[in-house]
Amino acid sequence: TPYCMGHESRTPTFARHLHREYQSLFGRCTTKCCQSLSSQNMLAANLELAHTVQQIIEFIGTFAFAISGIRMAAAKHFDWFGGFVCGFAVAIGGGTIRDVMLGAIPFWMTSTIYIICTIIAMLVVIVFAKSLIRWENAWLTFDTFGLALFTIAGLQKTLQYDHPFWVAIIMGCITGVAGGIIRDVLLNQEPVIFQKDIYAMASVAGGLLYWLLFKLEVNVGLTSIATFLAICCIRFLAIKYHISLPILRDEIKDHS
Repeated sequence: TPYCMGHESRTPTFARHLHREYQSLFGRCTTKCCQSLSSQNMLAANLELAHTVQQIIEFIGTFAFAISGIRMAAAKHFDWFGGFVCGFAVAIGGGTIRDVMLGAIPFWMTSTIYIICTIIAMLVVIVFAKSLIRWENAWLTFDTFGLALFTIAGLQKTLQYDHPFWVAIIMGCITGVAGGIIRDVLLNQEPVIFQKDIYAMASVAGGLLYWLLFKLEVNVGLTSIATFLAICCIRFLAIKYHISLPILRDEIKDHS
């Protein structure tokens, strides 16, 4: 049966990808299939699944970023409220900027689960404070997990709004790094993104990998897992082997 493009031409990019995945599992569709209610229900089910996966990613990312923010606030001897504000700011900052730019309701305003998640992260830091102190660079590990997860969430949500992929990669980067900038400003320290360590570029590299796998029509779940692992590996390897971008030099100071 010839492949019907009628349905795909009227469907957003991310939905078309999910539609093709369904067809690869259950066969190609006919024009009658694409016009039927059952086909529309199947596509809606896939979109609902994608939305659920994104919510899970945002929840885990919120927890990871909140842990990193609260842990760094503890190192600055903030009180409990200050720690919560710092953790919540880093957890929602990037996603809020993304959603405002996309014209969507900020994700954390649609459910109390993200505030609850930050409270849980706060309790974890309080109860397991000694363990986290013994875990060298605990904030770095959770911060990297948050960076990877929110980059994926930013990519997927932007594609759902049918923006081109270059916009999705930028939005993924903003979602991943903006919260960390807000956290560092609250802590009165130089933002990690402006230091020599590979940070934002890990997010961009992950976005490029996501785009490549998307074009190859790889399963959305596998694409997300591969992107997460790639961002984490780039970040951890860059820190371990001291890999960084070239530093801009002040010619006046260099000659003085």
